[in-house]
Amino acid sequence: MTIKNRLDALLEAGFTDRLGERDRGLLARRALLKSCHEEPSWYLPDSWWFAVPGESYEGLFTALDLHDRFPVTLGEGADVTRLPSRRGAVPVFVTPELDGWRLICGNLEDVVGLDWDEWMEAVERLSAHCGEAQMFCEDIAGGTNIWVVAEHGRIRRRYACDGDPEWTGEPLPWEELLPDAPYFDPDSGEAEPNEGTADVAEACGHLSVDPTRIGARTTVRGHGWLALSAPGVGHQDLRGVTGSGR
Repeated sequence: MTIKNRLDALLEAGFTDRLGERDRGLLARRALLKSCHEEPSWYLPDSWWFAVPGESYEGLFTALDLHDRFPVTLGEGADVTRLPSRRGAVPVFVTPELDGWRLICGNLEDVVGLDWDEWMEAVERLSAHCGEAQMFCEDIAGGTNIWVVAEHGRIRRRYACDGDPEWTGEPLPWEELLPDAPYFDPDSGEAEPNEGTADVAEACGHLSVDPTRIGARTTVRGHGWLALSAPGVGHQDLRGVTGSGR
């Protein structure tokens, strides 16, 4: 059986969560080879994502309770929110390493939840397992703008704006504080000592990766992963996503 036909058979059956070492290597090789010919270009499948260091990203699967990962390219994983889910198992996309960072996105509302405490607990868990983690959420229409930096299980710095802005923790070295901004007038307004000026659009570029700037100059290493929120379900619907049948 040729490599292509064997891959087709694996995806058609949906048993990619039960593969031996040889077949897992085959799928990883497919993703790596395809990634070599894929020019980095990506859009966010939604407005909420996490970032963890590429060198310690393996801990994210435990932190978010993700299972049965399947190797994919950057372009393939961008379709994560369009994939069907079965038996309560939704897919989450972990990007290849991009300028030293891996981004986590897609269906996070099902995996993490929508409550504030669930968001903060998730970024703290990720940082406990990966050393550092960041969370970004930007909803321009709804007025929500949040970025969080956590290290070793604790939040170090946070900006949250869903109405009145709130700043937590000491400013980071790259931040411009509001009292120091040239447009700030102390006679017409007040500012907290730790109040910054950066929103998600600026902060993500300083902290890790700005998804809107992923392109030809982005350094890409390895392949990405699609992982499921429940074990033992399989990836039967991935055949169309990976384009193995074309």
